[in-house]
Amino acid sequence: MARSQMAFSLAFHIIFAAISMVMPFLMYAAYRRYLKHRDPIDLQLTRAWMKGSAILFATGAVSGTALSFQLGLLWPGFMEHAGPIFGMPFSLEGAAFFLEAIFLGLFLYGWGRIPERRHLFFGLMVGICGLSSGLLVIAANGWMNAPTGFDWVNGQAENIHPWKAMFNRAWPLQAIHMLCASFMAVSGAALGVHALGLLRGKGRAFHLRASMYLMPCLVISSFLMPITGDLSAKSVAKRQPEKLAAMEAHFETGSRVPLLIGGIPNEETGEVKYALRIPGGLSFLAFGNFNAEVKGLDAFPEDERPPVLVPHIAFQVMVGVGGLMLMVSIFWLFARWKKWDLMADRKWQWLLLLLAPLGFIALEAGWVVTEVGRQPWVIYKIMRTADSVTPVPGLGWNFIVIFGLYGVLGFLSFGLLWKWFRIESEREPES
Repeated sequence: MARSQMAFSLAFHIIFAAISMVMPFLMYAAYRRYLKHRDPIDLQLTRAWMKGSAILFATGAVSGTALSFQLGLLWPGFMEHAGPIFGMPFSLEGAAFFLEAIFLGLFLYGWGRIPERRHLFFGLMVGICGLSSGLLVIAANGWMNAPTGFDWVNGQAENIHPWKAMFNRAWPLQAIHMLCASFMAVSGAALGVHALGLLRGKGRAFHLRASMYLMPCLVISSFLMPITGDLSAKSVAKRQPEKLAAMEAHFETGSRVPLLIGGIPNEETGEVKYALRIPGGLSFLAFGNFNAEVKGLDAFPEDERPPVLVPHIAFQVMVGVGGLMLMVSIFWLFARWKKWDLMADRKWQWLLLLLAPLGFIALEAGWVVTEVGRQPWVIYKIMRTADSVTPVPGLGWNFIVIFGLYGVLGFLSFGLLWKWFRIESEREPES
């Protein structure tokens, strides 16, 4: 029950964390262009994205605060040992969060009160602080996948070096991959919302201008995703080979191992049905050599093997969505080269609307791979998840309360977001 509650809380919060990392930069870009060209549509777009950022920031603050309490209440064994080691990135994350709130307040209430260039700078700082906050949390998660900065002696951490723990081997690639995934998810979702506005036939100039900012973000992040994903897979193959075996449903150690596309693994028999196999694909993905040996789950003790079905399916979903977004981006670039006006095509608008939730689905799937693939360890090769959870029984009611709280927050947040979106998109641009 503790794991289920934590998984639900993280799945909810990560949506708002990703938006806080991306949306302020879009707001800044629109405002910067307004100050340069004085186009009222850019000002209208800045205000719309500003209000959306404020609403979702408030929701993320509430869900993030509740999540921090859950770390201590549900995982006391984990926090007892891990807190002194990676407390630094969490402390810095808190500072970045408060700075983000301050700069967001200055940007929200600074219209007409402070010089425009300073106002623009405050908007940029909202984005930088939000990005820093997210990347610092990923540093802590990276440490759970690649623990360093301490000596583990008789069940206790000694010779602690917080800086080494913070700058662990897993952090750089996890951070870059998460950043690209966030830009892809947020820009894709926002494009879907503005495509809906075009389909409704209101605020056409507003929605077209929004797509001018969003589509390049989607294209760039879609092209970067397979690159960062390939580097991440090679890193996981070296640091956590059993995680790679689980997410690829690779049961037996061997050479020239095929890459599976799709498929349903059976953990009891070690077979994968209905999969398309690319000869040598996994060997090349992991080590850049089609003939390389890749460890299977049989190379590890049974009590140290992660589950297979969930991370394998999540990995397939993540890769599938990324590939689809890449194909859409390539088609958009081709259409630009041919000078086709895709945004005027209702079929393209419907496609963007249908694609809107997929980026966040891929984002969630990626975190499922990261977290479930690390099991049974909460700190890889150091502490088991079962040894860190709270012994307090009766967490069911607690889960129900959290579920209800987040459900109300989500309903109110997206209801307000839709209301402001309609008001701003249908309003006449200010001169």
